[in-house]
Amino acid sequence: MARTETLTRSTRLEELAAPPDVSVVVTLLDEEASVEELCRRAVAALEALGRPFELIFVDDGSRDGTFAILERLHRGDGRVRAVRFKRNFGQHPAMHAGLSRARGDVVVTMDGDLQNAPEDIPRLVAAVDAGADVASGRRAARHDSWGRTLPSRLINGMLRRFTGVSISDFGCAFNAYRRSAVEPMLGAIGRQKFTKALILSGGASVVEVDVAHAPRRGKSRYSPLRLTRLALHVLAGFWPQPIQWIGVGLGILCTLLATILGVYGAWYWIDRSDFPGPLLGGVAVLFVLGMQGFILALVGEHLGRIQREVEGRPLYAIEREL
Repeated sequence: MARTETLTRSTRLEELAAPPDVSVVVTLLDEEASVEELCRRAVAALEALGRPFELIFVDDGSRDGTFAILERLHRGDGRVRAVRFKRNFGQHPAMHAGLSRARGDVVVTMDGDLQNAPEDIPRLVAAVDAGADVASGRRAARHDSWGRTLPSRLINGMLRRFTGVSISDFGCAFNAYRRSAVEPMLGAIGRQKFTKALILSGGASVVEVDVAHAPRRGKSRYSPLRLTRLALHVLAGFWPQPIQWIGVGLGILCTLLATILGVYGAWYWIDRSDFPGPLLGGVAVLFVLGMQGFILALVGEHLGRIQREVEGRPLYAIEREL
């Protein structure tokens, strides 16, 4: 028994000394209920690969006991690394913190809520080993409400149009990347949302891999307002020359609307000798004001991005690192 324990300890030390071949980056926020199970299942899946690996957990300012569990997991297994932010900075800065620390040639990213099955990690890694720069997770049987799936379809459609990459699920965070495809984009990752779309827009090759998707435990953090802001971010971040295009579109729409209202008003006046000016005029004004509001929101997104670049504020502040 003693000899077996010695051999096991020696093997573990050799694994820790060897540079990892696979890195798994997991972003967390108040996930004390799932992080231990996620780590156990991920380690089992990675050990089945028979390759050196590391697990990098990034705690995005959790207010529960998430980091205390990570400390315990790190003490029990040196392949488990952890970073804790001083406060909540957001999922994408947390992703940057993990990707910038990943040492493996293949980097897998995933959320910590167990909607994605760690058992699918080997399938993503195998797709990168087969030659793709990016193995894009595709939630074939998605377990989300229509309030999440409908905006997601809209955002996916915009990203397909703006990046020129025809994949079906840009929003899935469960992906595998060749590290050489990630490194050139590290300066933009975190400041720009949709890490996968950003890497693919740089010319990386991609293959889609179907992954399991479980119902979320608890309430989703993506409210309708947050999804709307994500859509604006997509327009500002990936749409070339958006102000010009929207200006042209607004001009065409307003011209068509004015033409239709003018023709209808003339017909109504001739037919009934009573032109409905106030009603149609009010509709036209509301329509134009709505379009102006959308343009102002988009301009505000651009100005905010410029301000953040000029100020040079850090993406995040780290409290502890294991």
